[in-house]
Amino acid sequence: MEGANQSVVSEFIFHGLCDSKELQKFLLLPFSALYLMTVLGNLFIVFLIITDSHLHSPMYFLLANLSFVDFCLSSVTTPKLTTDFLNDNKTISFEGCMSQILCVHVFTGGEMVLLVSMAYDRYVAICKPLHYSSIMNRQKCIWLVLTSWIIGFVHATSQLAMILDLPFCGPRIVDSFFCDIPEVIKLACMDTHTLRLLINADSAVLATTCFILLLISYTYILVTVRLSSKHGASKALSTCTSHITVVVLFFGPCIFIYLWPPSITWVDKFLAVFYTVITPLLNPAIYTLRNKEIKNAIKRLIS
Repeated sequence: MEGANQSVVSEFIFHGLCDSKELQKFLLLPFSALYLMTVLGNLFIVFLIITDSHLHSPMYFLLANLSFVDFCLSSVTTPKLTTDFLNDNKTISFEGCMSQILCVHVFTGGEMVLLVSMAYDRYVAICKPLHYSSIMNRQKCIWLVLTSWIIGFVHATSQLAMILDLPFCGPRIVDSFFCDIPEVIKLACMDTHTLRLLINADSAVLATTCFILLLISYTYILVTVRLSSKHGASKALSTCTSHITVVVLFFGPCIFIYLWPPSITWVDKFLAVFYTVITPLLNPAIYTLRNKEIKNAIKRLIS
């Protein structure tokens, strides 16, 4: 039949976090506050790094970009989530759903690569300190950031290309609060088992590659720190602890959502909230609370 492979669904309906209307109204304020803190926290770090000359170094240039990506990632899902707490009909257009999928994967893919770049920066700073300035020059930093955006975009478009032409002709209810691929492809009017494997493999290649590179970088760093002087080791270890904490917080939920075979709805929703709402908020807090130079920059700003 002509157009049989085209979607006839013009919009999707989100199931949301829960069924209880009372609980949804209760959650409106906390999630609105979380999003406000995420926006203010991440944009404040970007502003602080741009305006304070003491923070004009490769590490903080990469941190500013990480904060911007976290701000973008949170803004793709959280505003819609909070407004839907007040709506009985939680709809999103087909085009809006595809755009949300694209943006989520651009920012998550880009953040994975950016975390690798930050690990590489720490590796050079700690393991090759005499060559740090020549290796981590301005051009290298710009290329590292551009690479993260390019890889994120390529990853997102490859994911979107695999589902864009799926026939969505029946069920419209997405059992989540945003358009995430594992939930959306369940609604396709065809067997998507092979497609799910391909999509998971695509995500796994990027996630696994980044994770292995992170393990290698931090292994070298920790070995070097162990052989260093106590003062230098404690300072380096403090910096790396913040980085490693952020890596665990970001990769943990992603691994469970995409690579863990059993699908338990409440667990999937909790992890989705964690990596789209909580992690973008925790990142600036972790780097601010554990970073002496950031604290000093804040003191200079308010003094």
